[in-house]
Amino acid sequence: MEGRRSEHKDGELNNMSEETTLDWRGRPSNPHKHGGMRAAAFVLGLQTFEIMAIAAVGNNLITYVINEMHFSLSKSANIVTNFVGTIFLLALLGGYLSDSYLGSFWTMLIFGFVELSGFILLSVQAHLSQLKPPKCDMIHNPSECVEAKGFKAFIFFVALYLVALGSGCVKPNMIAHGADQFRRDDPSQSKKLSTYFNAAYFAFSVGELVALTVLVWVQTHSGMDVGFGVSAAVMAMGLISLVSGTLYYRNKRPLGSILTPLAQVIVAAVLKRNHVLPSNPQLLHGGQSNVNDSNNDGSSLSPRSGGLFHTERFRFLDKACINTQDEAKSRESPWRLCTVSQVEQVKTLLSIIPIFACTIIFNTILAQLQTFSVQQGSSMNTHLGHSFHIPPASLQSIPYLMLIFVVPLYDALFVPFARRITGRDSGISPLQRIGFGLFLATFSMVAAALMERRRREEAVGNGEIISIFWITPQFLIFGLSEMFTAVGLIEFFYKQSSKVSNAY
Repeated sequence: MEGRRSEHKDGELNNMSEETTLDWRGRPSNPHKHGGMRAAAFVLGLQTFEIMAIAAVGNNLITYVINEMHFSLSKSANIVTNFVGTIFLLALLGGYLSDSYLGSFWTMLIFGFVELSGFILLSVQAHLSQLKPPKCDMIHNPSECVEAKGFKAFIFFVALYLVALGSGCVKPNMIAHGADQFRRDDPSQSKKLSTYFNAAYFAFSVGELVALTVLVWVQTHSGMDVGFGVSAAVMAMGLISLVSGTLYYRNKRPLGSILTPLAQVIVAAVLKRNHVLPSNPQLLHGGQSNVNDSNNDGSSLSPRSGGLFHTERFRFLDKACINTQDEAKSRESPWRLCTVSQVEQVKTLLSIIPIFACTIIFNTILAQLQTFSVQQGSSMNTHLGHSFHIPPASLQSIPYLMLIFVVPLYDALFVPFARRITGRDSGISPLQRIGFGLFLATFSMVAAALMERRRREEAVGNGEIISIFWITPQFLIFGLSEMFTAVGLIEFFYKQSSKVSNAY
């Protein structure tokens, strides 16, 4: 243990896959009492309730911003997309705080209460007329409406971004903490890990479905103040689920700041940019190993790398591991000499950036479905029968209604079938799953464009308003796309980031 501490002080980030996990008292966890699907179920409870609360707000937020706060359509769309984008960006902060200082459990608990406070403030703001502009008809007489400004707008944005801060820091840790309940060195638990990722998306689908049907209906018929209050109550239930599993969790200890060791690699490589790399990577600092530790492709395993192999990618960074004559005589600063393990972890981070970049367009499509497609539905015939009106935001529940049946079938039928062919625990690789999902997302936008063309032709040419159910195909296609892409990204990033951190 002291050896591990000294390595960490030297700036080396250890691979944590084999690190001893702790129980709630800080003692080594017992594999017979802690972890497994029982512990992960409590985290899945939090995930279900949290997505239920945030989805009810986010997916119908544009309606509230236009009708109650009286912002224009373009400005309202920017508010919603900025809100969603902030959540995703703050996930980096949540991962950093978890891995470096707080741990997954405490990060979720602290920022879960931050998110809860945002929901409560939104409910109060929506209930009190003093905190909103005067009522008016934004659809037929927008010129008579006064946009929310000053203190009213301030309260709204404070509440909104408290929700974003809380949700952003909670989201990455839910997946990581649930996955940490399974030991990856145990083959039986490795298969359960793949099942957990599918179960996590099933929980996500259930939460979205309830949010987009029941909670959106409450918002539409009982008022946004009641709807936001229900979201607060649902979030409180999620926190209760999280705390209820305290006695069963396997917790990974935080490592301290992970940014410093990463920066040390960059600085050391720049300082030694004029040095020549040795032909044998085993001569690099921390890269000494026996001949038996070499791979067929020439990569070598460092005994201190915790399972990380030296690779030929980004070879410029290897210069951070070059020993010089002066360094051989005295202990060198970690800002001038790094280990192979540190360098490989930086390479891992750099290698996943292109995968991360691939999701930008995917999330742009998601933002379009949450904003303009909802407003698109508002201009269509929302009748179902003679008296029932379908809230436009509830159309987003259609893919999740389908997915609560498709996801279990995927895990029960397709994964075992693909496993026999590929030999992978997850059936197909995460990258294959991501690629197929991104391919499907393209056709969601094709369906949206064709539907909009038909809507405009019917409205302008024939004066008819088509049924809101014409929007269904774009949501169904995107739902299938999200099932492949989202779960693939979760599995890929978790397995890759385990070489550097847990929640990143």
